[in-house]
Amino acid sequence: MDKIVLITGGARSGKSEFALEYTSQFNHKVFIATAEPIDNEMSDRIEMHKGQRGLDFITIEEPIDLAKTVSELDNSIDIAVIDCLTVWLGNLFHKINDVNLISHHIEHFITNICQSKCTFVIISNEIGMGIVPANGLARQFRDQAGNLNKRIAQVADLVILMVSGLPLTIKGHYGQD
Repeated sequence: MDKIVLITGGARSGKSEFALEYTSQFNHKVFIATAEPIDNEMSDRIEMHKGQRGLDFITIEEPIDLAKTVSELDNSIDIAVIDCLTVWLGNLFHKINDVNLISHHIEHFITNICQSKCTFVIISNEIGMGIVPANGLARQFRDQAGNLNKRIAQVADLVILMVSGLPLTIKGHYGQD
């Protein structure tokens, strides 16, 4: 069984749906949501995601301190879905806006998922495959998102890239004996 699964891909590529499918065989599930309802559109997205996952999950809403949330998970939890790291990183940029402190949050989070007994399915967007952003802050965010994904992929047992709703195995073995 894979302990850390990273699901990455573009917007609307099927990442969340794949994560829910992946977790279907588990009983005690937690969904760690990083999004905050900052406007009506985001509120609608959050409600849509809640509807998709139904009542199978205990939901924890944590926009900033993922490391603490992960470290406090009960040992009875079989699997935790974290959706999504890109939104979490955006929250850190918005509320902390200090690259050194953000890097500390990232490393602390990675340490805690590696030390946890829980299995994790971590969702993150792959945003660095397009044009170079026009402003410095956007470039800094893009670079940090790429570094975050790279660090998670290094410790992950399974890395799936979602493309047009199809899972492509990048690291590990999915669906094979």
